[in-house]
Amino acid sequence: METSVLYGKGSVAIEVPNDAVIVEPKHQPSVPDEKFEILRALRNPVGSPPLGESVKATDRVAIVISDITRPTPNHKLVPWLIEELPHVPRENFVIINGTGTHRDQTREEFVTMLGEEIVDRYRVINHHCHEEAELSHVGTSRFGCEVLLNKAYVEADFRIVTGFIEPHFFAGFSGGPKGIMPGIAGIDTIMTFHNARMIGDPLATWGNMEGNPVQEMSREVNRMCPPHFLLNVALNRDKEITQAFAGQWETAHKQGCEYVKTHAMIQCDRRFDVVVTSNSGYPLDQNLYQAVKGMSAAQKIVKEGGTIICAAECSDGLPSHGNYAKILEMRATPQEILDMIKDPSFRMFDQWQVQKQAVIQVWADVFVYSSLPEEDIRRAKFSATSNISDTLQRLRMKYGDGMSVAVMPQGPLTIPYVEET
Repeated sequence: METSVLYGKGSVAIEVPNDAVIVEPKHQPSVPDEKFEILRALRNPVGSPPLGESVKATDRVAIVISDITRPTPNHKLVPWLIEELPHVPRENFVIINGTGTHRDQTREEFVTMLGEEIVDRYRVINHHCHEEAELSHVGTSRFGCEVLLNKAYVEADFRIVTGFIEPHFFAGFSGGPKGIMPGIAGIDTIMTFHNARMIGDPLATWGNMEGNPVQEMSREVNRMCPPHFLLNVALNRDKEITQAFAGQWETAHKQGCEYVKTHAMIQCDRRFDVVVTSNSGYPLDQNLYQAVKGMSAAQKIVKEGGTIICAAECSDGLPSHGNYAKILEMRATPQEILDMIKDPSFRMFDQWQVQKQAVIQVWADVFVYSSLPEEDIRRAKFSATSNISDTLQRLRMKYGDGMSVAVMPQGPLTIPYVEET
């Protein structure tokens, strides 16, 4: 039968066995009026007064947004937030792009993300995790590091964090406190947050918030310099808003996670020989670094020794910034890379993504369908495929006529799981 998986700004059609199992979230329709839904949330928040009543005219207001690798509809959320604060002068706002360790966005990208009017009329800045002069010390984490956050955020009188809630492969769910930690944290703080012990903890996984050290550190850091107000949204396959959550950051985020979990977690009755996944399409599949999330979701239901095929356009390359590609070339095999990263003396940013990737590659073979040169895919220790349907046919030689196949069209927007004894 023919089906498709998200890829770039569209999808790619594939031919799969007739008995292939399609694994994707329960569809949630978009709200009839997105602006009405956002204003409802801002004016009836959980655990806090309405936004408009919370901010004084003299307040310096910081709004933290997700960077371009996330599908958060910043071009809607930010203007609607600002509309709720007409008494605050334009010059009192700063919009902080929560890049974490990712690259800066260009002006053109900011226009795409926020709209030209916001970019032209308001101060919009990229967060720089390596620039100490742009950071402020806010405390010491029980996880063993000093905590530094973006200075413009720390010095604001009223702090707002926005975001998009989806399943996350080691934080449980995205959104909420992750907008601050690691979104606008200093590099040393991020390195502790993403160290091998934290990432390797069995509780640091999809959909789990309790006892998850990554989520616990994110919450701890937020409490040191908390956002005064949170606005998060849930999206469907078409990147449309299905619900908004606003108010006190912990309470509102918990409410949002519970909502997403009810339709994103899908139980499967068995593991599969082959799992075909996407990385949710654009913007999450802009580079191979991010595509590890789709592979990680697929690993939840692929057999040990099985095969994952991941479709991710990777229009932004491996990427070229950061240490992702460099770390992958430091050892010959995924197991050797994993052993290197687990050595307490090893410390290099981006190691967390490579660690997750190596765990997947030790468990299963991974093919990548993308716009990348085949050489780049091999550098990352993956196999390349130019035709997913043909690759499935060849894999039948390996697994036999009874080869079991699952397809995850929306990739990491789904949390598949198998109850194993």
